[in-house]
Amino acid sequence: MAEVINMPRLSDTMEEGTLAKWFKKVGDDVKEGEILAEIETDKATMEFESFHDGVLLHIGIDEGSTAPVDSIIAVIGSKGEDISSLIKGDSIPEVKEEPKVEVKEEPKVEVKEEPKVEVKEEPKLEVKEEPKPTTQVQTKSESNERILISPLAKKLASEKGIDTSLIKGTGDNGRIIKRDIDSYKPSNYGHFTQPKPHVKESSYEIPNNTMRKAIAKRLSDSKFSAPHYYLNIEMEMDNMISFRQQFINTQNIKISFNDIIAKAVALSLAKHPKVNSRWYDDKILFNEHIHLGVAVAVEDGLVVPVVKFANSKDLPEINLEIKDFAERAKNKKLNPSEIEGSTFTISNLGMFGIESFTSIINQPNSAILSIGAIIQKPIVKNSEIVVGNTMKLTLACDHRTVDGATGSLFLKTLKDYIENPVSILI
Repeated sequence: MAEVINMPRLSDTMEEGTLAKWFKKVGDDVKEGEILAEIETDKATMEFESFHDGVLLHIGIDEGSTAPVDSIIAVIGSKGEDISSLIKGDSIPEVKEEPKVEVKEEPKVEVKEEPKVEVKEEPKLEVKEEPKPTTQVQTKSESNERILISPLAKKLASEKGIDTSLIKGTGDNGRIIKRDIDSYKPSNYGHFTQPKPHVKESSYEIPNNTMRKAIAKRLSDSKFSAPHYYLNIEMEMDNMISFRQQFINTQNIKISFNDIIAKAVALSLAKHPKVNSRWYDDKILFNEHIHLGVAVAVEDGLVVPVVKFANSKDLPEINLEIKDFAERAKNKKLNPSEIEGSTFTISNLGMFGIESFTSIINQPNSAILSIGAIIQKPIVKNSEIVVGNTMKLTLACDHRTVDGATGSLFLKTLKDYIENPVSILI
């Protein structure tokens, strides 16, 4: 008996999928466990395997096309099997024409035209044009002053978009000539030249893919449903810089500042579970486990792989996991389980030189931390101005679950960990 293959729901937010690639064609034998197709979701591209043995009898969606979840993408059965009843939904229903209603035309009323009155035109007066001069071109400015300009100079002025009324000619009788156009420099006070004739406006467009549409929908829902507010804090980073270098030298593992901050965030969340929460209409859920989402930029947008139980992992483990997620995210090879279930998210644009920014909360989280660049600048230490390194963090909170004092206490704890990073290892 033939089996219908539907578009699977490969993530909790997936509403439609794009068929990126077929590995089989109609008429091919298919075995259970074989890769049937590659499906692009709103977060990643997944290999989709067959759960049935048989022959691929029907393909319901072409490569590159998008279809909603649960729509028919293929049918697998026995060779020669009649599947017309299964794929009937894919066909275009026959539209019956409604019977035409005969409408009788009303008799036309004949209207007799009145005789036309012949109007004789008055004879036109012939006006002879004066001959145009061949050696120079005369034009009039807005002030009705005559402008003497040579044909070549006029052509150059037109190409360069120059108003000839602003130029003083140096030729005979003040005539504008080529060298006047070449040496002309526009005034700084408001006479703007027109663009050259060969300069044209241009643009191009690309269709929104599944990931971009999902990002737009989820962030719009978050921004307009969760009442965001923002808390900013600046931290000294000199101890962090020294700690990282010592860790690399002793452990021979090149951890990043982002890895250390991720660990510090996880430990801070363990002390402030109200920030590690989720809003429901009838309750607030406080998560005791800490699944840290780490925003990763990819070509088509943004994905958020999740470091699960981040507070129980050491720095080398966090480093390896984040690095692996980032590499596979760029190739769209993350599994659905690796991009779901976050309880808090961090987003770092410091590597791009961004000093501070705000992020939209990655729902169903209650908060997201934006991490800026490490900046060297004058700071006050022990009542003296010295050169130091600082970093700005911005915490975006959902006011339904995280009050201002709650978010502030979380940042205070995080500041203690970051400015005294040895405490992370204790």
